[in-house]
Amino acid sequence: MNNSLEELKNTYKPYRYTKKKNVTIIDSTSGSYVIKEKKGSKVADVYNYLISRNFDYFPKLEGENRDDVNVFEYIDEVKEPKEQKASDLIELVALLHNKTTYYKEITEDKYKEIYDNLKNNITYSKNEYDNLYNIMIEEIYPSPSHYLLLRNIYKIFSALDFCEESLDEWYDNTKNDLKERVSLVHNNLETDHFIKKDKSYLISWEKSKIDSPILDLITFYQKEYLSLDFETLLKKYLKNYPLKDNELNLFLIVISIPPVITFTQNEMFSTKEIRQKLDYIFKTESLVASLKSKNAADK
Repeated sequence: MNNSLEELKNTYKPYRYTKKKNVTIIDSTSGSYVIKEKKGSKVADVYNYLISRNFDYFPKLEGENRDDVNVFEYIDEVKEPKEQKASDLIELVALLHNKTTYYKEITEDKYKEIYDNLKNNITYSKNEYDNLYNIMIEEIYPSPSHYLLLRNIYKIFSALDFCEESLDEWYDNTKNDLKERVSLVHNNLETDHFIKKDKSYLISWEKSKIDSPILDLITFYQKEYLSLDFETLLKKYLKNYPLKDNELNLFLIVISIPPVITFTQNEMFSTKEIRQKLDYIFKTESLVASLKSKNAADK
């Protein structure tokens, strides 16, 4: 990256460098630019595909022929509340999925692979929590973290039972559907990757790929479930891009798998992590109940 910046000096003649996370912002007399190391998907190809689909909500790419870094125009975003940002983001994602959706033929093996992978995740989580429970239940004086988990572990097992039953039902209902709906997914959604100025922009397209649209929803939810009202956000998304029953059910199954808890020797950190994981489970349970209820009422 440093060698690339040295080479770019002659082209842009920057007078200031600003390091921000994994990018470098350079200011020059000709404008401001974002320098980012190339990795993952070739952004120029992604942009060309999006333009062909009449979707141009991304920063302009400069110097496409470089092999080492991407150079983007710098967008000086308008500051707005996170909730407003998330609302604009979910609308833009629905538009992205609408513009790039198509159906492709698949075999039953594709669904069997999804089923087996999720089944293994559920079984692994169930075994982990069974082992934890068997250890903690024997403790005469459990630590605060163990006590917190013991009081709420029924919620974890309830979530795992829901995932297991729902996954079997999903597979039975889906395995004979040999056409899959896919779109270009950003695959790295979070509010920090959305910018608003004269229009909306999505940045950080390096992980983008063709896949099920629910992948973007899963990523967004698992990254920012604590700070946003996802019930409202998902209802807005579904209004603009309705999910099929098998897509919605798979989304609900994936987000409902309880995250595995990692204990550390620091009791405060362990207790805090358990509290966060429990918050995830409680919030997800409420979201699932609401979406399933709305879906049933709409039929």
